[in-house]
Amino acid sequence: MHALLKTTTASAALAAALSISPLAALAQNAASEPTTAAPDTAATGEATMAQDGAAAQGETAEAPAADIAQGEAADAPAPDAQATDAQATDAPATDMAQDDASTGPADGAATDMTADGAAAPDADAAQTAQAEAGATGDMEMTASVTADAGQVANPPEQPNGDMQAVLDKLTELGAQPLGTLSVEETRAQPTPADAAMAVMEERGIEMPAELAAIATREVTYPAGDGSEQPIRIYTPEGEGPFPLVVYFHGGGWVIADLDTYDASARALAAGANAVVASVEYRHAPENRFPAAHEDADAAYAWIVENSGSLNADSERLAVAGESAGGNLALNVAINARDAQLTQPDGLVLVYPVAGNDMETPSYNAYADAQPLSKQAMMWFVENVFEDPSQTSDPRLNLVGRDDLAGLPPTTIINAEIDPLQSEGEMLAERMAAQGVEVQQMTYPGVAHEFFGMGAVVPEAKQAEDMATAALRTAFGEAGAATADAATTGEVTNVEPTAADSAAPADVAAPDDGAAMEMDPAAPATDDAATGQ
Repeated sequence: MHALLKTTTASAALAAALSISPLAALAQNAASEPTTAAPDTAATGEATMAQDGAAAQGETAEAPAADIAQGEAADAPAPDAQATDAQATDAPATDMAQDDASTGPADGAATDMTADGAAAPDADAAQTAQAEAGATGDMEMTASVTADAGQVANPPEQPNGDMQAVLDKLTELGAQPLGTLSVEETRAQPTPADAAMAVMEERGIEMPAELAAIATREVTYPAGDGSEQPIRIYTPEGEGPFPLVVYFHGGGWVIADLDTYDASARALAAGANAVVASVEYRHAPENRFPAAHEDADAAYAWIVENSGSLNADSERLAVAGESAGGNLALNVAINARDAQLTQPDGLVLVYPVAGNDMETPSYNAYADAQPLSKQAMMWFVENVFEDPSQTSDPRLNLVGRDDLAGLPPTTIINAEIDPLQSEGEMLAERMAAQGVEVQQMTYPGVAHEFFGMGAVVPEAKQAEDMATAALRTAFGEAGAATADAATTGEVTNVEPTAADSAAPADVAAPDDGAAMEMDPAAPATDDAATGQ
């Protein structure tokens, strides 16, 4: 597979990379041009929130078909593809004061090794060696730090044929670019998941039997404000008790719902043979930050306490999430550690919103990407936060944190054509630098929201397999992830060596104070306005 292998581990060079703050310069420029919107090139990095909420926020009705495609992130229509409607809801952090953490890979940061030659020659050689090792089952599980983590291909990549077919279908369904309609209109639009299902129908593809066999039911939990919010329980065939996965959907904390991400939850339940508890939470702008984060913590505690009634075993526990939900998942693990609650055995973060810098390499390269764009991220920020300065909160600016040590083994999955690509890679580096066992993969030729589209996008199935292999390993099925890696040659474990297990003393976390807050009201360029 033509995949991007990211090798990330702790090092002094990494510290230097993470401490550099291009935002300081941006802030100076902004002072002289206060009303100038960021160039189109600034991609909607945090807009990963995209899984559109075509399905009204409160809907919990099952949408099995959605199983296939979670394309919610229809945020920023790619050129010619007007569509994506609200799926990119994940990226509220975008506006988020452009934090330094996301300055783009500084010298010494781990580098993305692109199979298409975007990386430096030595990076290509490393990638080839790793791929060959994986093919023979001799993959080295401790990766060394390379040079350009967070960097993107030059010129930027375009969606592959299967991904483009979904994006074209999204446009055909009438979805408008995220950020161009009201919240209510955006929630009612077609989503990437709808587009994926439409492509399945055109191609005569039925929902895979293993996904259709997953049973579902709904329960409720007391949210942070005391209201009742739904949780959809996905249970595989068999007697149980099964391992337990607490899952948070995306949508920028504004759009999307349980139906929008039905496909992802089913894929995780089937592949990991686990009960998946898909959590709904309060959405903005009705309930602004940090409402969703409060609900996520409340849901996690309730699910663990009531795991027995769910036919699940909380001794085999993981947390997963996509886009905005990936951000929630990591925050839940941090809270569980700090509050001395039952801690998860593993984390799976799919293109998580992890920073507040909208000038990272991927934000710049894929500012107009579909379905998630920079414009969409700015729209999410405007709807989620009372004030853009709140995006410097450590719950949003995860790449700026220096307290990630002690978290469970983590798998981070990114899409190449996504404003959030860089921050996902930098988060992997940041975690590895602080001693966390991490594996990260950026899949080429696909866009935000591709996860869950395994029936029509091959890379999505590969990503789903990577995620479930990691979950099986976390649950005690020794060698699951390693075996998959050896088979495909595509997974690079990023386990810190003994020497690298602790962050260097001189590793400085990005200075939140230096981050430049983006004004959501700033005029967007013509391209951003159309999402193309």
